[in-house]
Amino acid sequence: MADLADIKSDLTRRMDGALDALKREFGGLRTGRASPALLEPVKVDAYGTMMPINQVATIAVPEARMITVQVWDRSMINSVVAAIRDCGLGLNPQPDGQIVRVPLPVLTEERRVELVKAAGKYAESARIAVRGVRRDGMEQIKAQLKKSEISEDDERDWAEQVQKLTDGYIKRVDDSLAEKEKDIRQV
Repeated sequence: MADLADIKSDLTRRMDGALDALKREFGGLRTGRASPALLEPVKVDAYGTMMPINQVATIAVPEARMITVQVWDRSMINSVVAAIRDCGLGLNPQPDGQIVRVPLPVLTEERRVELVKAAGKYAESARIAVRGVRRDGMEQIKAQLKKSEISEDDERDWAEQVQKLTDGYIKRVDDSLAEKEKDIRQV
């Protein structure tokens, strides 16, 4: 029989995972500032396999609107340039020896609106994940009630605590979204 503390710690761990995933997704959305996280989702065709860009190069941000990619193997330059160009972020990489410079163009209002919509979709996915975790927790509690391991009063109290935990995480998702939207809209 799991007690409430065990159930809550499991649910908290899983809800934290949903928030972490949201933060990673938000890291890939471009705001007005350069960030190494922007290129994290980029996969490069390296030696016949698709590899994350950070496994073939070092990513740095020397200034606010520029990302540099120091490619370790000179023969990979063209693959890295192609991967960055084709990643759907609207970037135009420029090879310069063993370094690829990626200037960030100014975001248009239309592009900002698209990015806000994408952020909203990511946040909704995180909310759905958190609610799925809540559902699992409620099912565990109901199963314990059914087996007569807890009383109906305990079941009601536990369900209330799981709901409070869920509400707290949904608020954190909403706060993260509001912060990201502010970042994106900032000119």
